[in-house]
Amino acid sequence: MKYLITCVALAFSAHALADTIIVQSTTSTQNSGLYDYLLPMLKEDTGVRVNVVAVGTGQAIKNAMRCDGDLLLVHSQPAEEAFVADGYGAYRRDLMYNDYVIIGPEADPANLAGASNVTEAMQQIKQSGAKFASRGDDSGTHKKERSLWQAAAIDSDAGSGQWYLETGSGMGATLNTGVSLSAYVLTDRATWIKFANKQDAIILFEGNPALFNQYGVTPVNADKCPNVNREAAEIVTQWLASDIGQSAIGAYQVDGEPLFFPNAN
Repeated sequence: MKYLITCVALAFSAHALADTIIVQSTTSTQNSGLYDYLLPMLKEDTGVRVNVVAVGTGQAIKNAMRCDGDLLLVHSQPAEEAFVADGYGAYRRDLMYNDYVIIGPEADPANLAGASNVTEAMQQIKQSGAKFASRGDDSGTHKKERSLWQAAAIDSDAGSGQWYLETGSGMGATLNTGVSLSAYVLTDRATWIKFANKQDAIILFEGNPALFNQYGVTPVNADKCPNVNREAAEIVTQWLASDIGQSAIGAYQVDGEPLFFPNAN
């Protein structure tokens, strides 16, 4: 009898494991509350339980390259495409998008409200001597921010520890630092909408095409990582990209505002 019970328990554990995957993802999707909303529906429809590891995009990709995950859901398309090209990802597809915004103190010492484009906005931050809080963590948001400084011909590293403050933290923690220091911060809109500690900070620059923020989903390649739960990862990918999954993503709102816009290809 003891042997029978042990066998049944092992069989149940193996079945449960087969229906579980690890998604390496970003703090922005986690902080926005999207997963709390989405994953129960996914579990009900597919039977797959998703465990999310929420870190910066760069760290998420590194984790997936170490085979610590079955699926990658992040927002730095060049890095994602390199992940696939290097054989770590089976394929990549667009999933959803939103945009980045620059927030800062309502007094707006750099006059971002008067900037005609994002390059001008970044230059005005530097020229004003105002503080800027950066994640500094190789996340998707950090990668975007670095590209904006480069496009503005500004060496932000030269101001490190002076006007340019690198937190090495996630989006929520960086926003807390920025708000407390009356600094400007580049953030994804979803995290800002959900963020509770706004105080006197507001969105001061938005709407530029360069601030487009695309999210993609990439199953980890089982040829590189034999431990990958390929079948369950594929089920989750297809559900997210399906009409049902896309409708669910588009329906998620906070305070009446949609946070992500579905665009699966």
